[in-house]
Amino acid sequence: MQRRRILQASAALAAHAVLPAWSAGSKLPPPGLHRVRGEVRVNGQPATAGMPIKAGDTITTGAGGEAIYIVGNDAWLQRDNSQVTLNGDGLKAGLRILHGKLLSVFGKGDKSLETSTATIGIRGTGCYIEAEPERVYFCLCYGVADIVSHHRPEQRETIQTFHHDRPLYLLANGDKAAVPASVQNHGDAELILLEALVGRVPPFYGQPGLSSKY
Repeated sequence: MQRRRILQASAALAAHAVLPAWSAGSKLPPPGLHRVRGEVRVNGQPATAGMPIKAGDTITTGAGGEAIYIVGNDAWLQRDNSQVTLNGDGLKAGLRILHGKLLSVFGKGDKSLETSTATIGIRGTGCYIEAEPERVYFCLCYGVADIVSHHRPEQRETIQTFHHDRPLYLLANGDKAAVPASVQNHGDAELILLEALVGRVPPFYGQPGLSSKY
């Protein structure tokens, strides 16, 4: 609990450091790896801040590793022990995450997120994923998502949220494709930071009682 509070406080400070610069019209950071901490690799090679990231690349973080990267109008915060592959042609982006933890913010346009248990179609969304082989935690922080289970495609579902309204566990087996979960391991300050890197704010930003809830 104490570690999470420290992480949230650090993210909040970082977010407030970025937002004034953006609101004042300063130049946004360039695409690519924005921040690297600990063990981070791109296509198997050691990563450094400023390295370009493009469709087809695989980003891997080791124990204690973390990466923030920007591609087009999308930005990601990838936590430790995670592997993410970016798919698409840059105009119709998507990604594949079969294990690990990833916070994402996406600009306009349809994108597809491939996980171990479901395919998630999103548009203009912020979301957090923790992927394991048998269960995927998915929080649609805001936006719209179409969820298609791999083992129960007939239970396809479209959800829309404004502020972490319906986190789910997406399951690999059983009678139900998804069951309710609680908000965990991600917060508003991190979403504010990521959106600021691409010149936006989350829809909840500035709403009384919301941006400080998580």
